[in-house]
Amino acid sequence: MVIITKKLKTFEVVFHDPTKAFYSSGDKVAGNIVVEVSEVTKVSAMRVFGIGCAKVEYAKGKHRCREDIEYLKYEDTVYLDHQPRDSNGSVTLRPGNRYEYMFGFELPHPGQLVSSYKGKFGCVQYYVRAVMERPSQPALQCEKHFEVEEPLDVNTPDLLAPAAGTKEKKLTCMFIPDGHVSISAKIDRKGFCEGEDICINAKFENTCSRIVVPKAAIMVKHTYQANGRTKVLGQKLSVVRGNHIISGMCDMWQSKTIRVPRLKPSLLGCDIIHVDYALRIYVHIPGSDKVVLELPLVIGNIPFNGFGSRTNSMSSQAESLNTPFSSFGSLCLPSQPPSYSNISRDCRIDSALTPLLVNYDADEDEGLFMRAPELWYPPPPAYTEVDEDLKQQ
Repeated sequence: MVIITKKLKTFEVVFHDPTKAFYSSGDKVAGNIVVEVSEVTKVSAMRVFGIGCAKVEYAKGKHRCREDIEYLKYEDTVYLDHQPRDSNGSVTLRPGNRYEYMFGFELPHPGQLVSSYKGKFGCVQYYVRAVMERPSQPALQCEKHFEVEEPLDVNTPDLLAPAAGTKEKKLTCMFIPDGHVSISAKIDRKGFCEGEDICINAKFENTCSRIVVPKAAIMVKHTYQANGRTKVLGQKLSVVRGNHIISGMCDMWQSKTIRVPRLKPSLLGCDIIHVDYALRIYVHIPGSDKVVLELPLVIGNIPFNGFGSRTNSMSSQAESLNTPFSSFGSLCLPSQPPSYSNISRDCRIDSALTPLLVNYDADEDEGLFMRAPELWYPPPPAYTEVDEDLKQQ
């Protein structure tokens, strides 16, 4: 912000490195306060402030909720070098000259700041404020904002640990039990950065009489707290979709990927604003609520280095042997062709209804049903017989 008045041509804060995108804990914020006047001006003092705070403000009915937290507070008085002073300490600024007051301060140590943020009902902002005090006249001020981004490393043991879960929903049709739809899903780690792929291993089972569609999405949740009240905003960021699953069948995702879009890192350490991410895996069921499973995500700014991936993968596989997700271990191993003795001829559940048509893009549309004949597995894979007698000849 540049202040221009009748007596001032220029009054602004300029950082030494204007191309610097952001600062972190322990960095030095330095620059100049530039002043140019159009007529003789006396300045009794030039003060500089470093300010950082989180603010939340929104309306809740007739109430106005507001909360502030301070993270940075710096104050100093700066002077011009080689500039004579009057008896009362004032400095006389004259037209045609460019005056620069130098300032500099260090940001607090790690753990005392939170990253900059700007949302619908709150923000975390940092800025330098310069205040020019003049004898017998109102003080003038200008401000310059800067970004703070705290490092968030996704290579910590907690964020390298896998996340898994299961969810099941029992369905009814006209008060008659209509089977169930279930999800079992797992991801190898919880920490990711922009541009990385999240690999999903999942199993979907459908024993109801409807065609269902599995999907996955990256979700973000903004939470604002003020005056003991909470406001939450959710948003779907990116989506992937699986194949339709007909009645009595199941489907598996083997390392199905969804890419992390360009996102601000998770906001950690702020008491009144939270930004949390999650991987939502869900199944759309015509005529019923979705089956939803959410796995926690943390979006960082120090990318995955891959050093702990093998150890983490081996340990997670060992743990999976004792968990309901042991079926995922088989997803990563090559399997032999099926034998005739292991083939089950009837691949549907004991239900007389099989869905005929459904609109998968509408959440509330009903399916159409018909009585269908029994379904059969396709024949086993083709093979070649070799006559050993002919080979010896």
